[in-house]
Amino acid sequence: MEEDIVVCGHTHVQFDRRLDRRRVINAGSVGMPYEERPGAYWALLGPDVELRRTEYDLERAAEAIRATGWPDAEEFVAENLLTVPGAAEATAYFERLALEREAGLSSKP
Repeated sequence: MEEDIVVCGHTHVQFDRRLDRRRVINAGSVGMPYEERPGAYWALLGPDVELRRTEYDLERAAEAIRATGWPDAEEFVAENLLTVPGAAEATAYFERLALEREAGLSSKP
C-alpha cells in the first residue's frame, strides 16, 4: 500500500512539502531546531496537519541544562538554545561534514 502522507523526523527542520503525489511532513524539533527563531517546533496531526511553534523560557531551560554538569552544556546552550542555526546554516555544516567524512578527513566516526 502506498501512503499519501509521510511524517518523518530527525532533520530538526520543520516543513510540509509535496513530492510527486506524496505529502512529506517534518514536525521540527523541540530542543534543537534549525530555524530562524528559537522555540519548540512541532506538528499537530489530525484530519490535516498544522505546523506550530511554541515559545518557552529559554533562560530557564539554559539554567536547567547547565545544572546537569554536562561538560558541553555551555556550548550547547549558546549554539543551539539561546541562538539557533538556521536551516541553510545547518545544511551547509552537514554537507561539509559529509564531504569531509567521504574524503577521510574527519576524525569522528
